[in-house]
Amino acid sequence: MMKQSIILVVTLVIMFYACLMAQSVQRDSVNSPDTAHIQPENGIDLDPLEKSMDYDTLRKLPNPAFGVGEYLRFDVDYGFITAGDAVMKISDTAYNGRSCYKIEFTVTSKPFFNWIYKVEDRYVSIIDAEGLFPWRFEQHIREGSFSRDFTADFDQLQHLAITSEGQYPIPPYVHDVMSAFYYSRTIDYSNFRPGQKVQLQNFYKDSTYELSVKFKGRQTIEVDAGKFRCIIVEPLVKEGGLFKSDGQIYVWFTDDERKIPIKVKTKIPIGSIDSDLVEYRGINGAIHAKIEEN
Repeated sequence: MMKQSIILVVTLVIMFYACLMAQSVQRDSVNSPDTAHIQPENGIDLDPLEKSMDYDTLRKLPNPAFGVGEYLRFDVDYGFITAGDAVMKISDTAYNGRSCYKIEFTVTSKPFFNWIYKVEDRYVSIIDAEGLFPWRFEQHIREGSFSRDFTADFDQLQHLAITSEGQYPIPPYVHDVMSAFYYSRTIDYSNFRPGQKVQLQNFYKDSTYELSVKFKGRQTIEVDAGKFRCIIVEPLVKEGGLFKSDGQIYVWFTDDERKIPIKVKTKIPIGSIDSDLVEYRGINGAIHAKIEEN
């Protein structure tokens, strides 16, 4: 029973890693000394029930963080046990005639855990290459005897999410969990102070949820993939979101333009779970935050 509980927690941790910054796209000015609100950078502030856009008015955002070919692999450890693997990779595709990133996130349990609780989860997000917003999201869950398949197509012109379970109004440029995570890597945290927060949003299932991400500071850490200067953020998930947390999840991103996720630590009553980067390739430029050993 203890082993099953561990792998269940591990699964949640890996999934949270994907949605960790999860949730939307509103980038704006800092409204108070402690809070930075993210709002559409082109200044569009539309009521999704009253206004719509066309392809010519869709936003274009700079993206120095990631590109086609990026591949990240993580070990998920509980103590000395490596219980699962997580892989995030990017390929190119087209959607609605527009150039897009196809981002895939897979979660698998280690073979020796499969007889206890087998996990094979897959997430797919089709993200507009220019605007960094999603056109389509897929979730395919296989965990033990449980399975779930969910899809959502985002009409970013009419501000509607057409899902496998219904149709719902959405804010302009709303995100899914994967596109929000990758979008968050393009945010410039260089002038953030400890305690400052970013307010984000994310659509899932039938609603849009909020998430605050608190900037904690900077630290140099070492994992199997190398030694890196990092920024640390803490997601604060409100009631009703995909995941609920009491502020016990921390994420380390490289402190440079790439914002590569290096480590996720989740504190639990019986210890902590660490998701560490073990392999990477196809990075969109130099990793200036990596410390090369002499």
